[in-house]
Amino acid sequence: MSTASAPIPPPRGLTGTADDALPLYVVTPAGLAALLDVLPAAQARWVRATGFAAEAGTTLLLPAPDGALAGAVAGADPAQPLWQLAGLPAQLPARRYALAAVPGTVAPERPLAALGWAIGALPGGWEAGTPDTQDAPDSAVAELVSDTAERAAVAPLAAATGLVRRLVNTPANVLGPQQLADEVRTLARAHGARYEQWTGEALPGAGFPLVHAVGRAAAQAPRVAALHWGEPGAPRLVLVGKGVCFDSGGLDLKPAAGMRWMKKDMGGAAHAIALAQLLMQARLPVQLTLLVPAVENAVGAGALRPGDVVRAGNGLSVEIENTDAEGRLVLADALAHALDARHGATALVIDFATLTGAARVALGPELPALFCHDDALAASLLEQARRVADPLWRLPLWQPYQAMLKSSSADLQNAAANPHAGAITAALFLSRFVPAGTPWLHLDLFAWNPEARPGRPRGGEAQGLRALAAWLCERFGGTGGTPGD
Repeated sequence: MSTASAPIPPPRGLTGTADDALPLYVVTPAGLAALLDVLPAAQARWVRATGFAAEAGTTLLLPAPDGALAGAVAGADPAQPLWQLAGLPAQLPARRYALAAVPGTVAPERPLAALGWAIGALPGGWEAGTPDTQDAPDSAVAELVSDTAERAAVAPLAAATGLVRRLVNTPANVLGPQQLADEVRTLARAHGARYEQWTGEALPGAGFPLVHAVGRAAAQAPRVAALHWGEPGAPRLVLVGKGVCFDSGGLDLKPAAGMRWMKKDMGGAAHAIALAQLLMQARLPVQLTLLVPAVENAVGAGALRPGDVVRAGNGLSVEIENTDAEGRLVLADALAHALDARHGATALVIDFATLTGAARVALGPELPALFCHDDALAASLLEQARRVADPLWRLPLWQPYQAMLKSSSADLQNAAANPHAGAITAALFLSRFVPAGTPWLHLDLFAWNPEARPGRPRGGEAQGLRALAAWLCERFGGTGGTPGD
């Protein structure tokens, strides 16, 4: 395994310096009375006079006798262990704070709460995530006192969350297929991994005819970027991320409202890149392959047409029922390539995609849909997701719905002719490109916060990332971990 590794920056918002730290009391409405019993009398009177009720997301600054800042009280929701402190870096004055234990109240769950704080301290907006602006002098935030071990556990996870947000939030005129592939190249260089790429007219001959067909009408040529890392003989782990940098829908054009935020359609690639970064930082003892098919689904003279039949990289012929079901096409070629028998046995393959509106209708924006053939495999991941407060929800690979993908002109079509069970039929389509017996996980995620909440600005969001990082480290024995373990 390569010894090269990029240094992990310290988590923004966390500090090891306890000198001059102010007490921070985190309580629920039920615990407020216990806090008032231990506060200095003047501060307790102040809390009562303001009418502070410790509702989740609210804060109250505590005065010292001379009028200076003496501390703060924050209302929290224990049902949100990751997010209960996430709004505080922006809400509190930019000072150092130490969590103060209060008898009779429930303390925030560390280190999950510290991770939420660090995520809440991440720079906002896509510009703030770029290297030349990340350390802007006007970006001071409140800091939480944290020990060395906690900061070491939090740092890679906060950085990976920031990476997903930055990539998803970047406009499509700045992050096209070439720039997305460059992100994979940069990651490979940072960790001493091998990088390769196939581009444009070379794609069909390299086994990626569906990727070529989807992306050939765009101004930037389609491409597939690959990263390879690890020692021969270790279990082979494959990550595949849908990299549709903008999705117009193709000739089956999306309406304006549906197209507005389609810069986010490479959210699957952002997650695969960020997870690969976490696993290499954790020195997971695997042979890691990361594949990102990077395209723009555009309208032009070379655009894929409804009714076209294209032979995929594994030989299956695919009839195009709908050009707006393009993500599964590029994933299909990437899966078939990565799982070709010439690469040897694969211990596990995971694909990530902002794939279907049907998954969002079923589960909403916060719950990624998980598909898996193996009940035990899925159950262990779901349990890990619960432990680290990074939820997933399993949907069935209902085999009778394979009939919806039948074609009279090809081996299968890329979408069902009716709108029923859209997330399931998309997953079933992908399953045709995963060899029988290969352990496989498919995540259909939103990768987006539709509205701002404490610690979660509107825009790109990491979902399922921490759950998978923790689960893979547990499964393969890496040195890394994740808060909540």
